[in-house]
Amino acid sequence: MKLIHEFSSYLLHLLLLAELFVRSSSRPTPSTPLCGTFRSMIHHVDKLMNLSRKLHDLTEDEVKHFGDVHHRLDSLPEIHHTSADIRLLQVNESLSQLYAHTQSFKLHIDWLKTARENVSASSQSIEGASSHLQGLSDFLKASLQHMGEEAPQSTPPSLPVVSSAFDALIFSMEMSNRLQVFCDWSKRVLHHIKKQSCSQKH
Repeated sequence: MKLIHEFSSYLLHLLLLAELFVRSSSRPTPSTPLCGTFRSMIHHVDKLMNLSRKLHDLTEDEVKHFGDVHHRLDSLPEIHHTSADIRLLQVNESLSQLYAHTQSFKLHIDWLKTARENVSASSQSIEGASSHLQGLSDFLKASLQHMGEEAPQSTPPSLPVVSSAFDALIFSMEMSNRLQVFCDWSKRVLHHIKKQSCSQKH
């Protein structure tokens, strides 16, 4: 009887250990601290996309009258990445590139804000865009530091003189178009690296 009792206790102990193992292995792995940061960055990009359409204070019909706006801001980053290119990006590489592009757009937006104010043009949407670019930049820099990476240094661009309200409008339209392209690319990149960094294993 004693042998049977000891065997039963041993078997119960094994069953409890097995249940504990199953429960612990079925729990999702905790997400990294960067996961919440990605959500915040995507929020800034969404706000930027909305503001980018308002930089010139024109309606859609008014914009059509101008046709295609010639690119004069050569110092803005050119973004030609395909979906295949984005899928090949690594997290640290993506964040560094995003940070550099964000800094460039921030410098150009601040220049445009001053240019519009100098010709007595409204700059409310531009102020909002500048604020969200700064917020995005801060999150990107903090994320790079968390990964032990240095944020790339930006060089102040050489920007044209804006001498009239019409010039300010044309540059605002160009910034609007190119900021929308940047926002679309940024959101796709952030979703890609969020998936890479925050995927939960069961």
